[in-house]
Amino acid sequence: MTQAIKDKVKAFVIENFLFGDSAYELADDASLIENDIIDSTGVLELVAFIEDDFGIVMADADIVPQNLDSLARISAFIEAKAAVPVSA
Repeated sequence: MTQAIKDKVKAFVIENFLFGDSAYELADDASLIENDIIDSTGVLELVAFIEDDFGIVMADADIVPQNLDSLARISAFIEAKAAVPVSA
């Protein structure tokens, strides 16, 4: 499942932050922030994408570089959140 998640996130990043430049070498562990691919507004767009496309509600505490700074971290975060049952 992780590869499918990673592919979907990568497609979103390429389309929205690299303006469709699929020739850009975006490594799974490359920092999206340090490489100036996303900024603070981009983080909010990324959060909205994750919530809408994966049905995950992100708390403020989840919106940190440890979860959102690379394709690998985003994929791992989504997979971990998807595996946690929602408590009522």
